[in-house]
Amino acid sequence: MPDSASPAQPTPAEACGGSVPHPAPSRNRGSAPDPAPQTPARLEFAEGTAEGRTGGPPRHEDGLGGGTKPRKAGPLAPYRQLFAPPGAPAFTAGNLLARLPMGMFSVSAVIMIAGSRGSYALAGAVTATGLAVTALVAPWTARLVDRHGQARIAVPATALAALGSLALLLCVHYDAPDWTLFAAYAATATTPNTGGMSRARWAHLHRGDPAALHTANSFEQAADELCFMLGPVLAAFLCAALFPEAGTLTGSALMLTGVLIFAAQRSTEPPVTPRPAGTRSPLRTAGMAPLLAVFLATGAVFGALEISTLAYLDGPMAGLLLALQAAGSCLAGLLYGATRPARSLPGRLADCLAAMTALMTLPLLAARTGSAALLAVALLLAGAATAPTMVTGMTLVQRLTPQNSLNEGMTLAVTAILAGIATGSATAGWAVESLSAAHGYVVPASAAGLALVVALAVAGTTKARLS
Repeated sequence: MPDSASPAQPTPAEACGGSVPHPAPSRNRGSAPDPAPQTPARLEFAEGTAEGRTGGPPRHEDGLGGGTKPRKAGPLAPYRQLFAPPGAPAFTAGNLLARLPMGMFSVSAVIMIAGSRGSYALAGAVTATGLAVTALVAPWTARLVDRHGQARIAVPATALAALGSLALLLCVHYDAPDWTLFAAYAATATTPNTGGMSRARWAHLHRGDPAALHTANSFEQAADELCFMLGPVLAAFLCAALFPEAGTLTGSALMLTGVLIFAAQRSTEPPVTPRPAGTRSPLRTAGMAPLLAVFLATGAVFGALEISTLAYLDGPMAGLLLALQAAGSCLAGLLYGATRPARSLPGRLADCLAAMTALMTLPLLAARTGSAALLAVALLLAGAATAPTMVTGMTLVQRLTPQNSLNEGMTLAVTAILAGIATGSATAGWAVESLSAAHGYVVPASAAGLALVVALAVAGTTKARLS
């Protein structure tokens, strides 16, 4: 691992197109056009101060206005600016509550179903069906959010998904026929993409400010990693310490409570933008299809890495090592958000994918040694490139997608990732069964390389589309 104290060696964030942290992002940097003239509804951030939505006086670290004291320089300055708008901390807290169960539901369902029916095959089939139905339903839910607003759609959609989880719990508890498990879990597919809605709010609050959007997307990716790191651990603990249905019950309560808090923050909700007749789906936007192919291959990296690690260690240690990989990604995402990107988005994405391809070879090399300690270090390092890759990719989605279809565009990206996870899991499972557990790590390295090839092939076209 390069010594981060040495000035001759870049940090993981710099390897993905970033540079050193800077407290005052310039609005002339990045690939976005200059912002439109100031209006009362806009937010402007400059020289470490935040101006409210009504054009009030600057607010400083001491909470007083009217002074001239600038904020102190430091790596946290971009995040202080990010949360300066009124309502931003509140909607973030609600969103994190709603997002944590996303890492709980599948683990809880497997434990609950396998413990009751004695079949991991049935449990896996039920969760796989739910994933497939979600991939089909999620873009339509996001389209309704774009057309009618987050609060009007997210709350009833979440309530329906929570009822589906409770129906699954009751079907398992009262030994209902197997087909009812599939039907109940399929009903949870209406769960809105809370991460996408949160990113849409940041895009609305900081529109025209590419530096702030970069920090926002980095924070959201770190939040994703944190939730998917803590969710399975919390679910397993609740199911073991209390009763098998505790994970599903707690996840449903957290999800509904979080969405209610999130939806209540109406001041930060993006306004509904009318869709002209004949508006095309974001899927048909120039440059979107290749980008979704990159997300598909990146999702395969995640799925294959998980299956390979579970097969290689075959025990509780696998969960700890996967948590290390998520922790590396979370930390890298936060560091990446504190940097000022120096390259265009397509070039930055290619750099991140190149770093991810190189780092994904480390678990393969470590697995061949048979050392769990080396594999732990390799997974921690491999995770350092995943968050910057996802941050840059999501930023590209925001730039390519029309404003009136932003939730749908980001949900398409999530759908591609989910499809990639399923594909990577199946491919790695075949490699493990046919070859060896160590050979399973060939799949994530190959998938990362494929994503890099696709990104390089379309980088010129994407750059021209953004200009």
